[in-house]
Amino acid sequence: MAKLKREISLPMLVAYGVGVILGAGIYALIGVSAGIAGNMIWLSFVIAGIIATFTALSYAELSCLFPKSAAEYVYSKKAFNINAISFLIGFLALIAMIVTCSAVAIAFGSYLQAFIEQLLGITLTSISLFGFQLQYGFIFALLVIVLFAIINFIGIQVSVKLNFVMSLIETLGLLIIIAIGLPYLGSVNLLDFSTSANGFSGVLMAAGLIFFAFLGFENIVNVAEETKNPKKNIPLALMLSLAISAVIYILVALVAVSAVPFGELAVSKAPLALVAGKLFGNSAFLLIAFIALISTANTILISLIAASRRTFGMAEEKAFPKIFGKVHKITHTPWLAILLITLVSIAFALIQDLSVIASIVNIVLFISFISVNASVIALRYKMPKLKRKFRVPLNIGKLPILSVLGLVLCFLMLFQFELIVYAIVLICALIGLAFYFLLRKLKLIAI
Repeated sequence: MAKLKREISLPMLVAYGVGVILGAGIYALIGVSAGIAGNMIWLSFVIAGIIATFTALSYAELSCLFPKSAAEYVYSKKAFNINAISFLIGFLALIAMIVTCSAVAIAFGSYLQAFIEQLLGITLTSISLFGFQLQYGFIFALLVIVLFAIINFIGIQVSVKLNFVMSLIETLGLLIIIAIGLPYLGSVNLLDFSTSANGFSGVLMAAGLIFFAFLGFENIVNVAEETKNPKKNIPLALMLSLAISAVIYILVALVAVSAVPFGELAVSKAPLALVAGKLFGNSAFLLIAFIALISTANTILISLIAASRRTFGMAEEKAFPKIFGKVHKITHTPWLAILLITLVSIAFALIQDLSVIASIVNIVLFISFISVNASVIALRYKMPKLKRKFRVPLNIGKLPILSVLGLVLCFLMLFQFELIVYAIVLICALIGLAFYFLLRKLKLIAI
């Protein structure tokens, strides 16, 4: 059987991580967060980055022990050996990635429609197709999913190189805002807690929201089987990607509240465009819209890669029908897994409420992060003699304190969503368990 090729170098992997972390989140979250934390929003980014680092360290240790594509499934399986729970963790992580792709594709479609309308001075309404009236934004969303699915199929090297270029563009856009906005630093008191809605507690509340902007680092481990020297490069890429992203986020936050009063940021539908308007003038809309297009497109590409590799990895571990573990002989990509993920992503794109979709993703990923941190703790005692090329620092005996903190903090973050979101996640979990028992009964899996 054909195998995945190890073609991803450390720089490509870091670009992959930065690309998915610096996704669409910064464009939407900075305004709402500024309304909560005021001029102290930069501190909220610092706190959120530290929390994300706790779980990233756990991923780093586990990726050295088990450099597999179906990361969360494998970690849970090795740590607890409860087949149904391990399958459910892997299944929910897969659902989160598919839904992320669909949600960001919808955002991409909206951005592209607005960009075309502004550029050409026209209004795009809808188009009649097979008797249905379809919005142009929705059509653009479907097209971008199909386009990046084809690129994903062509080969991981092509996909990661394209990701590298798009990551540079979106990062460059934020760096331009930072560079031109630096003269504004000092125009406001950046240590004024009174501008926060509830003092330091307001800073913490904003940090909980901002944490979502750091999501994506966990996808790095899902290309382990296509990474050169994964036991060394995966932990390095995790830490470097988070560090680079955190520095950029903090600097953007400092510039944003210095250039524009936090109250104006809070009520703006396009807060970074508002900042850019102060810095660049009337051409800001097209500039930020273009960068947002690149950013959202990059997130779609990485989501498709990560979801297809998770599907492939679970099939390889016999936790998914083995047909999805087939690798194309020419492109060396899991083509049937890519096809499945593409079709399901298109189906989820039919949901239009992005806030609900995003909340589903967040709660599922927090569950995954709890499992990952718990796996590190359990394996320290269950398999203490395993050679660990990377260990989570700060330990009391075998107990990794930072993994414990990561577990507790992710658990606490589960209690900030609406009831409807918990209901949807519960339904997804029940579907996952039903799917597991059905596959076992039909003998399509071997766990």
